[in-house]
Amino acid sequence: MEGVRIDKWLWAARFFKTRGLATDAVAGGRVHVNGARVKASKEVRVGDTVETTIGTVRRMVQVTGLAERRGPAAVEATRYAQTPESVAARQRQAHERRQARRLGTDLGARPTKLERRRLEAMRRAQVRRPPPR
Repeated sequence: MEGVRIDKWLWAARFFKTRGLATDAVAGGRVHVNGARVKASKEVRVGDTVETTIGTVRRMVQVTGLAERRGPAAVEATRYAQTPESVAARQRQAHERRQARRLGTDLGARPTKLERRRLEAMRRAQVRRPPPR
């Protein structure tokens, strides 16, 4: 097998739950092969670099194997290798998400009515505050 359609490969490699979702992502410009935006009919080959953006998560992988059919997840995980830059960026993004908690999440127990009103007032004040100059 020389090449496989990018939407089939993304579905088979389990980046997307359905082939339709993979096709929509490619058509929406959230998939790039070797740095270029592609159509769903683009054939991907071993050695190509595929960059996908799913939600806020961006992955860059190197294609190491091809498949037109979807198999077990353990087998499909061997069909690509994630680049070190992509792994570092995902870890950094996960760390930032953990650090960016909403105001009041560290209170622990359920707040009383008075505490809840104070929290809501603080949140409203935080939203209305004009940006610093």
